Amino acid sequence: MSDVVALTEELIRRRSLTPDDAGCQELISRRLTQAGFHCEQLDFGEVKNLWATHGPLDATRSAPVLCFLGHTDVVPPGPRENWASDPFVPEVRDGKLYGRGAADMKCGVAAMVCALEAFVAAHPDHAGTVALLLTSDEEGDAIDGVRRVAEHFRARGQRIDFCVTGEPSSMQKLGDLIRVGRRGTLSGTLTVRGVQGHVAYPERARNPIHQALPALAELAARRWDDGYRLDPAQPVADGDFPPSSMQISNIHAGTGANNVIPGSCEVVFNFRFNPHWRAEQLERETRAILDRHGLEYDLRWHRGGEPFLTADGRLREVMREVLREHCGVVPVESTGGGTSDARFIAPLGAQVIEFGPVNASIHKIDEHVCLEDLRRLPKIFAAIIVAVLAV
Repeated sequence: MSDVVALTEELIRRRSLTPDDAGCQELISRRLTQAGFHCEQLDFGEVKNLWATHGPLDATRSAPVLCFLGHTDVVPPGPRENWASDPFVPEVRDGKLYGRGAADMKCGVAAMVCALEAFVAAHPDHAGTVALLLTSDEEGDAIDGVRRVAEHFRARGQRIDFCVTGEPSSMQKLGDLIRVGRRGTLSGTLTVRGVQGHVAYPERARNPIHQALPALAELAARRWDDGYRLDPAQPVADGDFPPSSMQISNIHAGTGANNVIPGSCEVVFNFRFNPHWRAEQLERETRAILDRHGLEYDLRWHRGGEPFLTADGRLREVMREVLREHCGVVPVESTGGGTSDARFIAPLGAQVIEFGPVNASIHKIDEHVCLEDLRRLPKIFAAIIVAVLAV
């Protein structure tokens, strides 16, 4: 497992801006094939998805399927001159490895690959199945990536019992926080229709911005819930969900002239919601508010994923034990943060945990990962495999 740094650097060199994989999965497929894995490419549209397995996929329920989940795509780095070094030329400085994707999540991918290689080399006849699922569409629209693969798995009866997502979950030190669930995400694009006209003659026009503001104010001010407590009789605990929220992310209207009332106004917004809600309920509530304000509008929705929670069970127990041993911490078990592809695997019936390096620099200029943490990750992932499969 000593080559995890070299593999991470090799992946950073590939300019894999969403949804371009830039050869990352081909590199990993060659390695895992040599290690005895069966590698299957499940590509949809422009998106590449790799499914690599070792062990029988028709294993009995007593022999579980453990999947590691990750993505090879990265977000754009922004202007090169803002970086201390080329974002696609890995560079080590002061004990840290710099480059776009260093933390999110090429180090996690490299660590999972190295852990899987080491595990099957040490346990060629292991019980159950170990697998790796990678996509090049996590940072983008997430339409033809794991979402489509999960639909494909459901259709062909492919089960996953346990899933470890190598996303950067840690906050201050490696292992101090894991994700055991996520809120759902629902995006809306609202177009309010008005009548264009001269600002000096408002009686001859209908200003869609003015019409939209009271409804938007009501939506923004509403307290949708007080969070989701697993046990309302107990204090806030690991696994509880924070309150649902609605945020307006963009408002656009106008012709560019200051003396023209626009004919339409477009508003983009997003809900992050806990299990108190389903996406369809929020859609109905939103439309009811818009209708009550008498708006003429069109509304398009994108359901990014429903909320999920991995109940306290085998996988959460394993994570506590492994992180206590290898990191010396008892992790916070959180449902906060954004979204990940775990939201598509959980509905297959899998216990899903997100664990990875410190996330302080993700999506930022001079993204980096601590080399010491990077070198520890493969051993932690390997320990998880051993514990879950009871080797």
